[in-house]
Amino acid sequence: MLSFAILLFFAVTGITLNHAEWFDSPTRPAMFHGTLNKAWVNASNPDGVAKEDLVNYFRRTHRTKGTLSDLHVDGEQCEILFKGPGYEADATIDRATGNYDLTISPFSLVSLLNDLHKGRDTGKIWSNVIDFSAVLMTLVSLTGLTLIFFLNKRRLSGLLLVAVGALLCWLVYSFWVS
Repeated sequence: MLSFAILLFFAVTGITLNHAEWFDSPTRPAMFHGTLNKAWVNASNPDGVAKEDLVNYFRRTHRTKGTLSDLHVDGEQCEILFKGPGYEADATIDRATGNYDLTISPFSLVSLLNDLHKGRDTGKIWSNVIDFSAVLMTLVSLTGLTLIFFLNKRRLSGLLLVAVGALLCWLVYSFWVS
């Protein structure tokens, strides 16, 4: 019973991942423009960006979420990307003026759940949750398989069903996937 909620979560998101077109509705990105302290993206120094100040500014001013995924300095321009499950924020900054364009793209609830299922942009703690869930699901499966050996009247039919299920999966993969 400990694994019931997480098993249900992964089962449902397995369907939403396989049929994303059934559930996903496009969301409108939010666009912001502004000017930040141009000393933070010092154009006279090719590597002169104050990463921490930039991150704090966007978090404080625009409430960006997620982790800093990429900070790219390219000549007169700087790009900063925040990513999280079901979320992306991308800023392009003119290094000479400090002017920026920020696009925040929140995705649908289904996209958020799918990202959690895949562990995309979720960090180490959620990765541990996924691993723990996999261990629990493995134990539940092995417990069910082990129990069939104690049911004398159903042992043969149960083991045959396990073999048929495995064979069907292998046949589908062999003929229609690979």
